[in-house]
Amino acid sequence: MAGETSARPHVTLSTASVYPRKAPLAFELAAELGYDGVEVMVWNDKISRDDLALARLAQETGVPIRSVHAPTLIVSQQVWGTKPGHKLAKTVDMALTLGASTVVVHPPFAWQRGYSRHFAEQVRALSEDSGLTIAVENMYPWRGRKREFMGYLPGWDPTEHDYDRVTLDVSHAATSRQSCVDLAALFGPRLAHVHLTDGTDSGFDEHLVPGRGTQPVRELLEGLARSGFAGDVVVEIGTRKARDATERRADIAQSLHFAKTYLTVDAHAEYSPAPEHHRPESPWV
Repeated sequence: MAGETSARPHVTLSTASVYPRKAPLAFELAAELGYDGVEVMVWNDKISRDDLALARLAQETGVPIRSVHAPTLIVSQQVWGTKPGHKLAKTVDMALTLGASTVVVHPPFAWQRGYSRHFAEQVRALSEDSGLTIAVENMYPWRGRKREFMGYLPGWDPTEHDYDRVTLDVSHAATSRQSCVDLAALFGPRLAHVHLTDGTDSGFDEHLVPGRGTQPVRELLEGLARSGFAGDVVVEIGTRKARDATERRADIAQSLHFAKTYLTVDAHAEYSPAPEHHRPESPWV
């Protein structure tokens, strides 16, 4: 572990945090509130699939695109075709075009058997060829009333696989009934990227504002700050049930305040959370 440092990781905003609004709003809020950049979630939003439009947004707002999330979710199964290996490679090309340094990808779904057999090899090869960080995200088991289902291949838990770099999603940790702090320790130097959010043990992927769930998010951020973590911390919350634009903005602002408070080593700022307004479930898997 590295020694303590006064520099904090970059705190960026996922465009998914404004869903069902579109990517331009995420850039506008990131600029207004003081985020260090954005992560583009590639999905049904046409702008999220348009290199030129995204580059224009970054230039006009002064907010860099630091990472790109591949369209490997259930809701983006038809984005860029149906071949997941091709979609991942296209995401890498987009990231290179936009100057992003990180690509986030989910493990293959259970029905994508051919893709899953070569997934780890493709991730490693693309990373080596491009020079980008390709970080595989932790997921969770799918649960029915009486049993769990294997929704992902080769599995949902990156601790059981030898990916070079991984993304820690706090809401997914909650859904899998794991501790984000424990996962960070298990990932060790492989941890390259964090999706900052929160959740409970409800079994739903909630993507709550950090501090509104039961995950040890404060301890996670303080540990990252002490360790000299050099990856990005990306706010990826659900705001689709926000009652209006003011409430959405408040949740996104509060998430940034939470991150900056606890990512600062020896910070003396007092964190005062706003009242909880809603507990949205994520529209993405």
